Amino acid sequence: MADRVVATYSIVGCDLEARQWGVAVQSKFLAVGSVVPWAEPEVGAVATQAYANPSYGPSGLALLREGLSASEVVERLTSEDEGRDERQLGVVDARGGSATFTGPGCNEWAGGRTGAGYAAQGNILVGEETVAALARTFEESSHLSLVQRLLECLAAAQAAGGDRRGQQSASVLVVRRNGGYAGLSDIMVDLRVDDHERPIQELRRIYGLHQRLFEVSPREDWLPLEGELRAEVDERLGRLGYDSLDAWAGVENLEERVDGDDAIDPVVLDALREAAG
Repeated sequence: MADRVVATYSIVGCDLEARQWGVAVQSKFLAVGSVVPWAEPEVGAVATQAYANPSYGPSGLALLREGLSASEVVERLTSEDEGRDERQLGVVDARGGSATFTGPGCNEWAGGRTGAGYAAQGNILVGEETVAALARTFEESSHLSLVQRLLECLAAAQAAGGDRRGQQSASVLVVRRNGGYAGLSDIMVDLRVDDHERPIQELRRIYGLHQRLFEVSPREDWLPLEGELRAEVDERLGRLGYDSLDAWAGVENLEERVDGDDAIDPVVLDALREAAG
């Protein structure tokens, strides 16, 4: 069954060096992250929108898994779909190839752009400048991680005019083989804002929380747990009622930032100091 995901813009992208694929999207639509973004590590990513055909997601990934290029996937999906005139689709494949499709029945302004490692598209937009901002920002932000690039793209697109009908929801999805929680999941980031007056701003705030809880500072930045710092950490843990850093970090959802007892991630130290007063 299809659903009309109106006033939507999205960016599908990859970072081949980091082996990451992802999608970011904003829409005047409730819970857009439940419909538009699809991604699989070492396979590719898909965004399906406008009068969206949700089957494009799993079907597109299956075709990519078979080795079809992004453009071949777009051709296969749309050629077999009688409703293609009202569809919009973006695909990036395992090699960084990209393709976008906008059916002639999509509401104006509607269109897309592609480049190395990305496909940008949108419909019911203020104008072409929204998609141009997605593309330009992706091209100019290769120094950032993929999730940060995608979030910057959404913010730039909104600043350039965004959706003609306004804002409501946004999401970002990034995958990498064994790159997620505890190294046992492929989902690095899967964050959604389902209903909010400023969904992109809220998505960036939530990503900040995600960074604090699940990312890890470079090991060379960790502080040796010895001398006065060891005494401080033990005293603060005792004040909070814990006999080990592991025990406290597990309760605070910071366990991914704790590795042994000989050094401490500065983010964990800051959180402990804040918690213990």
